[in-house]
Amino acid sequence: MKFRGHESFAIRKGWLYKGMSNIIKEPGIFQGSSSKSMDVLGIGANMVKSLRYWLMAVGLTSEPKSGKKNQSPTKLGDIIYNNDRYMEEVGTLCLLHYNLAVNEEDATAWYIFFNQFNKQEFDYDDFYSAVKKYLNMQDDDKFTNKDRQIADRSISDDFSCLINSYVPRAKLNPEKVHPENNIDCPLGEIGLVDVVDKKKGIYKKSTPKSENLPLLVLLALIIKSTEGKKEIRISELQNKEKSIGKVFNLDSITLINILYKIESLGYIKVIRTAGLDVIEIKTDMTFEECVEKYYDSLNK
Repeated sequence: MKFRGHESFAIRKGWLYKGMSNIIKEPGIFQGSSSKSMDVLGIGANMVKSLRYWLMAVGLTSEPKSGKKNQSPTKLGDIIYNNDRYMEEVGTLCLLHYNLAVNEEDATAWYIFFNQFNKQEFDYDDFYSAVKKYLNMQDDDKFTNKDRQIADRSISDDFSCLINSYVPRAKLNPEKVHPENNIDCPLGEIGLVDVVDKKKGIYKKSTPKSENLPLLVLLALIIKSTEGKKEIRISELQNKEKSIGKVFNLDSITLINILYKIESLGYIKVIRTAGLDVIEIKTDMTFEECVEKYYDSLNK
């Protein structure tokens, strides 16, 4: 479990490109003196720690568990950097969001929020209760009571960072937002969280418009989550942890609409007869091949 790895900073526009481009030039950019990293990256010491964390949390880079902890791009990181290095395409943002939302080890609060927290409208107290419930349910063989004693401030900071990741600041503090600022997190463009009552601190999970979610990216994520199976129940795609339904807040109508659109491209078959309600995966493409095909379609 990991809480508050972000140092209270949400991802900012341009950060991930800055991190990736410098790691490619110098894999040890986050090693050695922090002053050197600060000079090269042009950000403060805590922001350097935050950027290092975010690059790994969204699946762009990895570093060894021991020894010299040089960062290197993951396979997906290479594909994204080679095709959308400034990470502006909505499909790229969906891939980064998915990796973050299923990363139980490094982004535990995000994992809880998108996979186990089922309230549509919520406030901080609701989220706090969900985190505490998660901590109490962890296996005694893996976690001691000390491991479970996450500071309330860490939970509070994770909640604030999560909200700032998905709600544009113009909605949260319109009077303090300058038109040219780049402080907004790009993940807010997906449309997953909205404000219900700013004064009372009430928010809601939102279902993105299906036309805003790239079909080839969703197909790639379905293929990734099925782990080689060629058939999966539609209910699993909506309700199982790490499914596209959970991670993108999809209601049943939106999910079915998306699946029929993917079927029209010939990659899957939707079977809703004889009480089956399953999809068959007709393509032999891997997750990475689907992602590459998405970027190829943009170039065309």
